Parts: sequence; C-alpha cells; structure tokens
Amino acid sequence: MTTDLSTEAASGSSDKLDARVLVIAGVVVLGSIMSILDITVVNVAMATFMKAFGKTQAQVAWVATGYTLALATVIPMTGWAAERFGTKRLYMLAILLFALGSALCATAPNLETLIVFRVLQGLGGGMLMPLGMTILTRAAGPERVGRVMAVLGVPMLLGPILGPILGGWLIDVASWHWIFLVNVPLGAIALVYAWRALDKDNPQSSESFDFVGMLLLSPGLACFLYGVSSIPAAQANHGTMWTGNVIIPAVLGLLLVIAFVPWALRRANIHPLLDLRLFLDRNMTVSVIAITLFAIAFFGASLLLPTYFQEVRGSSPLKSGVLLAPQGIGAMITMPVAGVLADKLGAGKVVIPGIVLIAVSMGMWIPVSDTTSTPYLLGALFIMGLGMGCTMMPIYSAAMATLRDHTIARGSTLMNIVQQIAASIGTALFSVLLTNYAKNKVTVPATDPSWAGQMADSFGAVFVVATILVAVVLIPAFFLPRSKSDEVGAGTPVVMH
Repeated sequence: MTTDLSTEAASGSSDKLDARVLVIAGVVVLGSIMSILDITVVNVAMATFMKAFGKTQAQVAWVATGYTLALATVIPMTGWAAERFGTKRLYMLAILLFALGSALCATAPNLETLIVFRVLQGLGGGMLMPLGMTILTRAAGPERVGRVMAVLGVPMLLGPILGPILGGWLIDVASWHWIFLVNVPLGAIALVYAWRALDKDNPQSSESFDFVGMLLLSPGLACFLYGVSSIPAAQANHGTMWTGNVIIPAVLGLLLVIAFVPWALRRANIHPLLDLRLFLDRNMTVSVIAITLFAIAFFGASLLLPTYFQEVRGSSPLKSGVLLAPQGIGAMITMPVAGVLADKLGAGKVVIPGIVLIAVSMGMWIPVSDTTSTPYLLGALFIMGLGMGCTMMPIYSAAMATLRDHTIARGSTLMNIVQQIAASIGTALFSVLLTNYAKNKVTVPATDPSWAGQMADSFGAVFVVATILVAVVLIPAFFLPRSKSDEVGAGTPVVMH
C-alpha cells in the first residue's frame, strides 16, 4: 500500500481528495483524536484525582502541566527528526510512546508516578499533530492544503467537545483508570493502520542535529510555559501573579528562547532546531500572527464555557460536555466547506467571516446570567462553532500553502509551537481575569442564593475582553491571501541546503 510522496504531491493538482489521501487522512485523524481527546478527558478527572490520591488542586494540576511541558520539549525536535528518520517511523514511534504512556498511567499507584507517566505520554502526543500535518500536506499537495487542513481540524475541534462527555461517562460507569486504558486499543489500531497505510520513508541522513538549539529552545519553552501555567495558582493562593514560582521560570525560559533567535539565524547554522527563516515567507508570518492572537483569545475564552455551566448553572462535568455539543456541530457544518473555499478563493475570504461569527457569539455571552435560557446559550455556541470551522485550519492552510519539501515539516513544527504557547498564555490570562472579576463582583458566600447571579456577572465581564481580543484577529486576517494569485505571490522561497 505504499506510493512515492512525490507522486502524491504531483497528483495534488486534482480538485478532489482521492482515496489514497483519504486513507492517509484516516491515520492522521486517529492519532490526533487520541492526543487531543486525552487532554480534555484528563481535565474532567482532576477532582477525581484529588479524592483518589488525597492531594490538593495545585498538586493534581501537575497531571496536566507535566503533559504540557513534555509537548513543549518534544515539538521543536519533531521537524528535524521527521527529516532525519522519516515521518512514518517517527509517527509510529509517537503512537507507541503515547499508548505505552497511557497504559502506564492506568497502573499508577500514586500521583507522583502518574505525573511521570503523563510526561512519557506527552512525549508521544506532542509529535502526533505536527507530524500528522506534515504527512497530510505532503500527500495532498499545495493545491489541496485547505481541504486536508479541514480534515485535520475535525479532532482539534471535536476533542474539547467530546472529551468532557467521554471522560465524565468513563468515570461514572467505571473508574479514572479507564480514561487512560481507552487509548491502548486505539493506539494498537492506529499503529497497524499507520504501518499499512503510510508511505515508505526516505529520510535525509545528511541532516545534522542542532544540539545548541535544543539546549536553548526546548528547556526555554518548558520553563516559560511552566511559569505561565503557574499564574492561576499563584493568583488564587497569593492574590498576585508576581511570585517566584511564576517569575523565575518564565523569565529564565524567555531568556533561553531569546538566546535561541540569533543562534538559529546564524548563516553557518543551516539546520536549526526551529527554522526562523520561514518568516521570510509572508504567508507564514501573517499566519503566525493570526494564529497567536486567535489562540490566546479563543482557547482562553473556551476555558470559561464548561466552567460557567458547572459553577453558575450547577451542571455535572458530563452534562456540561453535552451542552457544549452545538459548538462541535456548527464546526462540522462549516469546516469541509471552508477547506474547499480556502483552496479556491484564498484563506482570507474564509477566515474574516469566521472571525466575525466568533466575535458575535462571544458578544452574546456578555449579558448572560444564572437564568439565561438554555436555547440562547446553545445558539451562541452553535454560532461560535460555525465561525471556528472557518477560522483555525484555513489559517494553517495559508501558512503551509507555499512551503515545499522539507520546509513543510519545519513549518508545521513552527505553527504547532506557536499555537501551544498562545493557548497556554490564553488559558492563564482568562483564569486570572475571571478570578479578579469574581473578587470584585461576588460579595456573598457561595451558599447565598444571589451568588450564582454575581458569578455570572464575572463571566460576562471576561467575555467583554474575549470579544475584543477575537475582533483584533481581523487585523492580521485582512492580510491573509484572498485569492490564489495572492497566495502564490506572497510566498517567498526559503532556500534550504
């Protein structure tokens, strides 16, 4: 079942996704579903971990933080490793590490062991998305990149919707162990599927590894994200984010990342760990700015939605997950259409209406109270999903449209790192905003009947910020290609040796 990638790329000029590309897409989507579902499933289980291990919220948070730090460490190395060892081998290794980590997590006797196994799981999970993006883009060719990004976007959108439902159900009917065990058969299927379906590797043995870059960038990203991830806990425990747990790792990480920049741009460094010369491509630069602003606003605000249903409306984790389903339904409606239109008309003409829809839906959440009708809330979520389906993956397709050969792996790595950092910043930002607004607006204890209404006012105030930040994304979106000629003309060739 193997074919040469160059043959596939050459066939990319055909208008529709052929059977071969769809088979490869199935492999990638399955791997992405495992990784993304796992993140949201584990979030539902935090309270269960606290009871099972007798630990505090801050201690249990390391189950998620350890996974995130593993992602930050491994993603920068994915582009080089894909070129050096081949995407098929590396993708199968990533699936194996993720499934093995999942199985070990289910056997963890204590919290400390669970955190260690989550790091192992994250090392595999961190490679799945950038590798999947590389595999799909190479297989489909530049003319169909919007379509394949739409396919890849399905798990990215449905994961946050289905994860809480699946996690809540597994915990209710079985135990927390099953939120990890469910990945083992999925991993086995994905491993066999990848072995049978993906093309034979043709690695470039001449690629040298950037050890200095690794020592600067991977720990730098991990330290920075650790500091950012510690902001909500610092705010809750000390009333301020300016604590040693936040400032020291964040500043150290930032300094390491800054030191990486001149190293990566050195003329002698022809294989940097993260290729910053990709910013010579105008499409890539604009897309990075757009995805940064979008991820901060959208992923940060999305954190508030299940929290509102659980804290203000008293919904269970399972019910709150079900209530979020209209968002996924809306995305499923627009995403396939958006992929086709992005290929034919340019990403800009698709992203701008998507951003407008999301801004409108965020604005609809501003006046919410503890008694707002459920149909109104579900309608707002549906509109948000419609906009989301038109937004994130078309931005990715604009970034990848003018990349060729080895720059595809490097471009997907860059975009995934940027999104991971921006999403972490957004999560911390909106957690702090909600905490601060709640301190100012909530004047009664949680047992008082008026508490829910005052808490809802806090959510409304945060959604004012979310609406403004989403609207700001319109600025870089305006500079995205709005025709196929714009897309090709904006791409500046990046010379690789």
